[in-house]
Amino acid sequence: MNTETNEHEAPELAPEMSETDGCAPTEELSAEQQLALQLAQEKDKFLRLFAEFENYKKRTTKERLELFKTANQEVLMAMLPVLDDFDRAMEQIQKSADEALVKGVELIHEKFKATLVAKGLEQVSLQTGDAFDADFAEAITQIPAPTEDLKGKIVDVIEKGYKLGDKIIRFPKVVIGQ
Repeated sequence: MNTETNEHEAPELAPEMSETDGCAPTEELSAEQQLALQLAQEKDKFLRLFAEFENYKKRTTKERLELFKTANQEVLMAMLPVLDDFDRAMEQIQKSADEALVKGVELIHEKFKATLVAKGLEQVSLQTGDAFDADFAEAITQIPAPTEDLKGKIVDVIEKGYKLGDKIIRFPKVVIGQ
């Protein structure tokens, strides 16, 4: 605002000074204008640099938060096959007649899943009959739909999918009805 005020004041002073002194005040006025212009340019550079620095701080903070959220991704990715094997083993153990064995393994299985969930792992929820969306699932194959209402929809989930935060780290593998 000061530069606008100086610019508005300068034209008013110029006719008065030029009447009395000739061309000397015009040189002073142009020097004032040059200084005001340089000041405005430096102020603009400063504001741009400050804004760029603020953007840098926001970007690095966002990247750091994202890094913390996904820091466990490699470990969790390595644990997914173990979780799949454990799920398959649970299905077979459920058929056992030994209730103590079933109960003990169920407790371990639930604790393992709870630990992974605490680290941010979340299962992508897809079921038979859901509409297929290529953004959230990977189609392994297409088969003739068993019923008319399953055309273009998920017929079977072959492998569960998981996400870490909002990022899918393993897409569910599904079979689609044709």
